[in-house]
Amino acid sequence: MKAPLIIVAATALAALSACDSKQAQNVENKYDNAADAIDNRADNIEQAGDNLTGAAANANENVVDALENKADATRELGDAKADAIDKAKAH
Repeated sequence: MKAPLIIVAATALAALSACDSKQAQNVENKYDNAADAIDNRADNIEQAGDNLTGAAANANENVVDALENKADATRELGDAKADAIDKAKAH
């Protein structure tokens, strides 16, 4: 029962993905690449802080969390801008 539902969901997702215009996809890719760079920076900072303790470890984790939040917001902004481009082209 679950397999057909998964197939339907995957097909619907593929159909929605196909609706993106080239311009919208380029915008989304640009923001995704920027978000990936931020995530990489957060990973590097997290690895560099692996041996920290106490307040330094907490400060390091706060920086990592802030960067991860920024990456998420960047992706969401890219999605919103791409959606706006597609919506404008649909009218």
